[in-house]
Amino acid sequence: MPFETLFLINLGSLAGILLVLWLISIRIDNVNVVDVFWGLAFVTVSWLTLSVTGNWAAVPVGLTLLVSVWGIRLAGYLGWRSLGKPEDYRYAAMRERRGKSFRLMSLFTVFWLQGLIACFISLPLQIGIKDGGAWTWQASFGAAVWLVGFIFESVGDYQMARFKADPANQGKVMRQGLWRYTRHPNYFGDFLIWWGIYLAAAQPENWWWTIIGPVTMSYLLLKVSGVQLLENSLRTRVDGYEEYVENTSSFFPLWTKNSRT
Repeated sequence: MPFETLFLINLGSLAGILLVLWLISIRIDNVNVVDVFWGLAFVTVSWLTLSVTGNWAAVPVGLTLLVSVWGIRLAGYLGWRSLGKPEDYRYAAMRERRGKSFRLMSLFTVFWLQGLIACFISLPLQIGIKDGGAWTWQASFGAAVWLVGFIFESVGDYQMARFKADPANQGKVMRQGLWRYTRHPNYFGDFLIWWGIYLAAAQPENWWWTIIGPVTMSYLLLKVSGVQLLENSLRTRVDGYEEYVENTSSFFPLWTKNSRT
């Protein structure tokens, strides 16, 4: 099967699922469902690619399992975190700016846009599942990078959830555990996860163009929906965050002044 056909199958499948989720979001008047589906979008792409291509070799199966563990955990965590909560402030702000037109526009600018982005980020995943073969040392190295990233992301989320569960910590800065070494261990973990998947999937004939996947994810994490967007909000909402910024690494974990105190 040509890769172009496979890509269109995945893109069309995500578009259909996201259309259903958009209809649900209109019913409940809350767009948060799209964030819960973000990780599951990659799980969908991986299993659909595996099924369509029928390539059940070690690398394709391994990639599918790695993405499934990551995506299901992330979806479960985000679903739990948003349960009973108001709409995310980003979407609430968009809804206020757009007024009545937000509902229709959100299908294109939120739901289908995320599906399109997911398809491009998952390029190395799709190619790796389609053309991958026996397990190699490179795949092992990629899986090791993925594992480090998964630990950072999942442990960081767990530590932050415990911190926020204590009412005494409301409005305070999280400086414990992994958050002593980086202000965003969960985003750093996501960064490693997708570079690990790329390393495990890359092959001599496609490494140079499938790199668009981890590069796109890295840009989103650092400059768009991740670090930059969140920090702009935290600086105005959390007491002592400026001091935390001065003494703690923004992204890559470092042994800084804050981590020694």
